[in-house]
Amino acid sequence: MTQSYYLCIDLKSFYASVECVERGLDPMTTDLVVADPERTDKTICLAVSPSLKAKGVKNRCRVFEIPKGLDYIMAPPQMQKYIDYAAEIYGVYLEYIAPEDIHVYSIDEAFLDVTHYLWLYDMTPKQLAIKLMDEVYKKVGVRATCGIGTNLYLSKIALDITAKHSADFIGFLDEDTFKKTMWRHKPLTDFWRIGRGTAERLAKYGIFTMEDIATAPEDLLYKWFGIDAELLIDHAWGRECTTIKDIKSYRAKTNCLASGQVLMRDYSFLEARLIVKEMVDLLCLDMVSKNLVTDSVTLYVGYSNTLDVHGAHGTAAISKQTNADSVIIPAVTSLYDRIVNREYPVRRINLTANRVVADSGAEQLSVFDNDDTVKNKVIQETMLKIKSRYGKNAILKGMNFQEAATTRERNQQIGGHKAGGQNSGKNAQKPTGKAVRTL
Repeated sequence: MTQSYYLCIDLKSFYASVECVERGLDPMTTDLVVADPERTDKTICLAVSPSLKAKGVKNRCRVFEIPKGLDYIMAPPQMQKYIDYAAEIYGVYLEYIAPEDIHVYSIDEAFLDVTHYLWLYDMTPKQLAIKLMDEVYKKVGVRATCGIGTNLYLSKIALDITAKHSADFIGFLDEDTFKKTMWRHKPLTDFWRIGRGTAERLAKYGIFTMEDIATAPEDLLYKWFGIDAELLIDHAWGRECTTIKDIKSYRAKTNCLASGQVLMRDYSFLEARLIVKEMVDLLCLDMVSKNLVTDSVTLYVGYSNTLDVHGAHGTAAISKQTNADSVIIPAVTSLYDRIVNREYPVRRINLTANRVVADSGAEQLSVFDNDDTVKNKVIQETMLKIKSRYGKNAILKGMNFQEAATTRERNQQIGGHKAGGQNSGKNAQKPTGKAVRTL
């Protein structure tokens, strides 16, 4: 039986590396953070360059946590540019590996099943990894690290724990080397899928390493963790049966669409009510664009961080499957009025359209039809066409111009951060002070 080999390739400090490449600077020697200078110094740095990490600056730190004596460039986020770079790098992978053997795990990380390519290129797994990493650097200018494993899990652990501390940025693990080198590694939180909560629960029972998990009585692990114990046990032995083919063939029984927003300040009851209406409006447009409908929407409202109270949570049932904002906005607004405390300031809002399915109403619609829902759908589709051609802010509703509204700003963002301005940053000045703000 042919031995399987997987690569898990990660782009080093991806956002920061892109900003350095755009400026003609070496990502490995340039002190740079990606953060929005228009926000407060409590804003999170989306990326920290490797040279700053070497000076003790932690990844995903807040701006105020960067030591005051350091000179560095602060680069505003350009999310669309990062997406474009990631697409170009994916194109590099496709020159060597078929898409069915690639699983994009995140914008800066991908798994590649190279099992059947080693004979084709007459290379070892490490040689092919080096080839791909060199091609990415040559064509895009971004350096990468790589974990090589005999299954998906081992390639991920080889990346996270071994490769990032290796001189050539490459790590390798099979089940034997995993047991020899990783069984007594601490802390357990360094391992994929073991968070702080799981590690703390295990510690209560005197379990601090993968070896402890592997040798613990399985019946006790199942008693403590239920079905999740199966994954814990397999991973403790370095086992993983899931393949990229399994991932690509998986289909969920039900689907949903969700959106969330963390507000930049505490909002009053009425201000947050406006945000909910805006978010529902956009959620409905998203469903129309994807030809989906729903029969219920779940709302979660989180209160100010200054309050030690639980947020409000509820679900609005819709009388029929629909994506019409004229139906869904009133239903969710009514839910908001029922469940949200009017005295508590609001900081977080999450919406989920549940059990979304394809819209079966495939008839040709006309603005002259009498049914209000039909007319509403025509309006929504027209708005989408205008937005697609002229930009998301080309057509808006009156509520989007109210003082507390956020839609216009969010339409210029990707993932809650700036999509990117006209200036690519190639001519940005070099660091001369504690923090150089570049546009």
